[in-house]
Amino acid sequence: MKDLRIIFMGTPEFAVGILKAILSKKYNVVAVITAPDKPAGRGQKIKLSAVKEYALTQDIPILQPTNLKDSSFLEELKQFNANLQVVVAFRMLPEAVWKMPELGTFNLHASLLPEYRGAAPINWAIINGETHTGVTTFFIDDKIDTGAIILKKQTAISKDENAGELHDRLICLGAEAVIETLDLIKHNQVSLTIQPKQETKTAYKLYKDNCKIDFTKSGIEIYNQIRGLSPYPTAWCFFKNNNESWNVKIYESTLIKEKHNFEIGTIIHDKKELRIAVSDGFLNILRLQFPGKKQMTANELLNGISFQETIKAI
Repeated sequence: MKDLRIIFMGTPEFAVGILKAILSKKYNVVAVITAPDKPAGRGQKIKLSAVKEYALTQDIPILQPTNLKDSSFLEELKQFNANLQVVVAFRMLPEAVWKMPELGTFNLHASLLPEYRGAAPINWAIINGETHTGVTTFFIDDKIDTGAIILKKQTAISKDENAGELHDRLICLGAEAVIETLDLIKHNQVSLTIQPKQETKTAYKLYKDNCKIDFTKSGIEIYNQIRGLSPYPTAWCFFKNNNESWNVKIYESTLIKEKHNFEIGTIIHDKKELRIAVSDGFLNILRLQFPGKKQMTANELLNGISFQETIKAI
């Protein structure tokens, strides 16, 4: 049985859930590495990472390097004498860092590797209409999400689940996977599976351009894109009303499959409903956000704004 001295690396809320689980099982976390503080919002107030905020409440030493290859950071890291590093939603590590501990460095990834390697696995699993996903722990190597797999845990994706809801469920599943992985390492019972080099589906980074809705796609593809990008970074399109045009975020919709003669993108609206014609039916828009406005229901929007009959989504 090995006595584990762990350094935890992570930044967002997803990582906090895993760190909490590790500490709840009385594992020895000797330090946390997270992103540097940075100004955010209109007031440019300094914002701490979610992991830093939590680590401060637990009196865990915190490192916030800007350069992971910096010699002074590497020396400081070495002083903690950790024999294992756990990485959750952090950034790519240089070899000098991931090779440092005796027992290696393992990562938790929110997909069933080798599928959906990359930055946004939760979003792309839903966007692509997957019915299952999961989490994987693996030892880090010199490429992104390609190291030897320690274990996987699978879960179903419901047909109306959005990325935020799946994210929260995968925190719990990921916590289970990390604790099981620590137990295997502690008792020297790890059995590794080498990943195939090829991947069939990639979790590309999300930008504004690949979040824009393409109304030439099928209704189910657009519906999956909306829920796969909700609540963040959010699918969007333009609403064009005569000479006016608005950049509109769409958070929630339902799909109504039926034949119609409307031009694709035509918006059909009354006082209660706002529907967009797609190739195989209509998207019934439930929640959306106009520029400078708060997120609202379609009903709330329609009570406060009047559209022309010719309005279109493009």
